[in-house]
Parts: sequence; C-alpha cells; structure tokens
Amino acid sequence: MNIAFFLLPKQEVVCLTLESTLRQTLEKMEFHRYTSVPMLDNDGQYAGTITEGDLLWYMKNSEGKVTFENATKFLIKDIPIKMSNKPVSINANMEDLINLAKVQNFVPVVDDMNRFIGIVRRSQIIEYCEKFVSKESVEGGSKSY
Repeated sequence: MNIAFFLLPKQEVVCLTLESTLRQTLEKMEFHRYTSVPMLDNDGQYAGTITEGDLLWYMKNSEGKVTFENATKFLIKDIPIKMSNKPVSINANMEDLINLAKVQNFVPVVDDMNRFIGIVRRSQIIEYCEKFVSKESVEGGSKSY
C-alpha cells in the first residue's frame, strides 16, 4: 500500500513558519485544539514539530521574561524543541510509516526535495488496521487467549 493513500495534504494541515511568534502559535493551537503543529522553513521544508510542552517549558524557563502579553516578541525558531518528530518520504514503505506512527501522533510527509507535502495521522493508520482485524474476526471466528 502506498502511504499517499493516507496523506492529509499540506493545504488541509495547520502549519506554522519558523517566523511565527509565540503568541500566534499559542492562538493557533488553542483555536484548532491541537497539542502539536508542524513547522516549515521559508522554503516550505519541514523544520520540526512544536508542542504545547515546548511552549510551556520555554515560558517557565524564561524566569518571567515571557508572558502572554509580550509573546509577540518571541519567534518559535528560538524555542528549543524537546521531541524530534521525524518525517517520512512519500516514497517510504508502510513499515517505515507504522514505525514512526507508533511514537508520533502524526507523521510529517516530505517529497524527494524535503518539501513538506502533508501528514499522516496515527488514527488513520489504526482505522485502516482495524478493518483487517474486524474482517479476520468475522471470517475466522474469534479466538480467546
């Protein structure tokens, strides 16, 4: 199976640029109710994923210098990222995608020039796998262990 089958295209993904401010990031994450969002550089390449935790730790460790009121003065490119959300190539195999999805809520997908083209959500992979498990249960009966 081609991973493009699962792709949520870039146009439908909430993304931030590295030049986004801390305030813009907080407001966008709150509005969409997301806990993490992909970041892109000026060339449209995937630059990492910023999480609520990254923002909270940054504000906590600023010793009061960063507040919601002055959050427009800070860019997300200056915020340390604690977790590395690895991307996968659009040409990758399903095994690579599943291995990343085990530890990431979504897997960023890049083209052969490392440009961000979308994401695959872990929930989509689980739903796909659920169909096989359900089909197997119906065809072969259920087993108890």
